[in-house]
Amino acid sequence: MASTTPAQSALARIPPYAKAGIGLALAMLVVGVYWFVFYSDVSAKIEGALQQKRALVADMAQQQQALAGYFADRDELALREQRARELNKVLPAEAEEDAFLSAVQQAANSAGIDLKGYAPQDEVMQSFYAKVPMKLEVTGKFHQIAKFAYELGKVDRIINVENIELTDPKIAGDEVILKAKVLATAFHAKASKDARGGIPGAPSAAAAPSSSQTGSATPSAPASAGSAR
Repeated sequence: MASTTPAQSALARIPPYAKAGIGLALAMLVVGVYWFVFYSDVSAKIEGALQQKRALVADMAQQQQALAGYFADRDELALREQRARELNKVLPAEAEEDAFLSAVQQAANSAGIDLKGYAPQDEVMQSFYAKVPMKLEVTGKFHQIAKFAYELGKVDRIINVENIELTDPKIAGDEVILKAKVLATAFHAKASKDARGGIPGAPSAAAAPSSSQTGSATPSAPASAGSAR
C-alpha cells in the first residue's frame, strides 16, 4: 500500500518574499482606492470651504470698514447739523422781526425800563449778511439803560446796540429818569448756495458781523453802547 502526503495549498507554495510583495500590493491598492475615492473628494471640499472662509473674512472686513465709514459720516452729519442749528440761532436765514422784537421786549423787562416805541427800518444788505435795524424809544434810569444793552448782548442772536441818545432827564425822588433813543441792529444771513452743500445763507467767518460795539453814555449827549458777548 503506497503512502500519501497531504497536498499543499497554492498559498503555502508561494515563497515568503512573494507573500510580502502581494501584501504590500494589496495595501497600496487599498490606500490608492481610499485616496482617489475618499480623501481627494474630502480634500477638495475642505479646500473649497477654506476659500469660502477667506472670501467671507475679506467681505466681513470690507463690511466693517464700510460700517465704520458710515458711523463716521453719521457723526460728522450730526455735528454739521448741530453747528447749523447754532449758526441759525446766531445768524438766522430770515429777518425774523417778531423774534427780534420779542428779544428786545424781554431785555427791557429784565432791565426794568419802559419800551415806549419801536420802528423797524429797511434792511441794509452786505456781502454775506443783511442788517435789520430797529429804532427804539425807552425810558429808565441810566444803569437800567446800560443793563438793557447788556441783556440784549446775552441773547443767542447777534444784536448790536448803538447810537444811544439820552435826553430829557427828570428827577424822580433820588433818581434821574432819562429818555433814550436807541438803534438796535440784528443780522440775518443772505440766501445763497454754499459750495459745501447748498446751505443757504452760510456766511464766512471773516464776513460775519461784529457781535459787540461798546461805549459810554452821559445825559444830554449822544453816545453809543453795544452788546457784549
